[in-house]
Amino acid sequence: MNTPHRFLPATRKEMDDLGWERPDVILVTGDSYVDAPAIGAAVVGRVLERSGFKVAIIAQPDIQSDRDITRLGEPALFWGVTGGSLDSMVANYTASGKKRKRCDYTPGGDNIRRPDRAVIAYTNLIRRHHKGSPVPIVLGGIEASLRRVPHYDAWQNRIRGSILFDSKADYLLYGMGERSVVELARALASGDSPDDIAGLCRKSDAPVPGYLELPPLEEVKKDKEAFARMFTAFKANADAITARGLVQKHDTRYLVQNPPQPPLSEGELDDVNELPFTRELHPLCSSMGEVRAMETIRFSIATHRGCYGDCNFCAIALHQGRTVSSRSEDSILRETKTLTTLPGFKGYILDAGGPTGNMYGFECEKKLKKGACSDRRCLYPSVCPALKPDHSRLISLLKKMQRVPGIKKVFSASGIRPDLVLADKKKGDLYLKEVVAHHTSGQLKIAPEHTSDKVLSLMGKPQTELIRFRNRFLELTEQAGMPQFLTYYFMAAHPGCGQKEMEELARFCRTELHTRPEQAQIFTPTPSTLSTLMYVTEKDPETGKPVFVEKQKEAKERQKAALKGTGQGHGRDKGRKPAGDRKKHATGPGRKPGRHKGSPRKKNR
Repeated sequence: MNTPHRFLPATRKEMDDLGWERPDVILVTGDSYVDAPAIGAAVVGRVLERSGFKVAIIAQPDIQSDRDITRLGEPALFWGVTGGSLDSMVANYTASGKKRKRCDYTPGGDNIRRPDRAVIAYTNLIRRHHKGSPVPIVLGGIEASLRRVPHYDAWQNRIRGSILFDSKADYLLYGMGERSVVELARALASGDSPDDIAGLCRKSDAPVPGYLELPPLEEVKKDKEAFARMFTAFKANADAITARGLVQKHDTRYLVQNPPQPPLSEGELDDVNELPFTRELHPLCSSMGEVRAMETIRFSIATHRGCYGDCNFCAIALHQGRTVSSRSEDSILRETKTLTTLPGFKGYILDAGGPTGNMYGFECEKKLKKGACSDRRCLYPSVCPALKPDHSRLISLLKKMQRVPGIKKVFSASGIRPDLVLADKKKGDLYLKEVVAHHTSGQLKIAPEHTSDKVLSLMGKPQTELIRFRNRFLELTEQAGMPQFLTYYFMAAHPGCGQKEMEELARFCRTELHTRPEQAQIFTPTPSTLSTLMYVTEKDPETGKPVFVEKQKEAKERQKAALKGTGQGHGRDKGRKPAGDRKKHATGPGRKPGRHKGSPRKKNR
């Protein structure tokens, strides 16, 4: 049974206090141990605990010694290894290849505790200091999930094989792993084979009958066309309803990927988010310093997961799924009430949302029954009529959260999709009015990414009626008497984007938006995205036509500089506060921990 307000043990003393000789599972993570529903290792640990397993956590172990990796002994069932909330290479390096000095998930903030290729480093650490152990090692989390098949590694500029083989681990659980990790633990505990568990990757000496065979590793390393065929088949088999199992030869053995787990139901998602998290940093970690991500994690609520935006540069749809699963209103309200009882709560819920703030509460009925469409997307090239955007449930939820005693403000800091707002003819404007009046902390985030039709097409992003949305936002802002502004996220150096396109975007921002965007990021070719495939092949995967790809670091920086107007004063959008007044909003309620374009925009298992 769960014991409320108790951490999962991270020290030998905590295990002794519980009377444990050894845990069933030890989770090793590249993040500090924050016991909150936004942190994958904490969620997996709590889910296993609820199912009757004894779980311990080792956070950010020292890879140069046995000090950390041996302090809890060996688990009875398996080691669970994750790089943390971000791919470790994205966490450690900028798009230009510079080492990141700060980490929002590390005590003290100095980026010195998460190793490069953390999943491989931690697996090697376990093997080195637990030699001869029969206990299997199981990979999970965003780094393992998106590197489960051969992938382009921008930091080495080459195709790497599946991380399951590179790390010499035993199993890999991909996607959001709550259901599959419990099934795996039960199978290992009972002595049954876990080989058929949905969402599991394993090694095999032979192909699996009925599974789709991908081009072998040696071929995709040498032939860009083979790599493209592999990735296209891999992406086409990512939906739980329609996917086939996949198999691929790696040297003399085979990578086997079972079809994915179905998304959690509303009740299952409620249960996961209402597990007895302390929402605190474990004392062992807090003794080393504060964790900046705690600013937002502690007082934020996840309302849904998944994303049907399926943008080409983003991995959320591949990891969390193209189907959006929403929590019940009652569950979210219970969590809201819980937050009001926590020490340090000042009345502000800093974010109520998901990968995108306004995807809560509606989904395509056809998709739920038959799976995601293979011939079109939900939001590209325009909002699909079958989706039927409806913000009514979200409006109701926000109003009810706002009325909970002890709540001053509930902010929508995840960012919203303007195209969904504009496509909802009945409730879209009412939703925007509600957000402007009650749920914006000085700034509202939107991510048009670009304005060039050509570049947007290659991004898988629609040409949003940006000016129409902006004007309506400013009208509602003025009506509400709120000095607020839009924050625009744009991207430089995406495949298809050259200096000309960035200068045109810069002119649009100056003449139409009356601003110089402060949120501009250089495209990073992260593993297993369609944009990364374009980066590698320099072709449009849909048409086969050549695509310009900027690969020179200095030229990428020039693209970013053209947009940001480096060395020039920042312009002001109408309705924006002067820079001196805006500064307090940038660090006040609603601020999110640092994110990196091309990486998942929310924390993932």
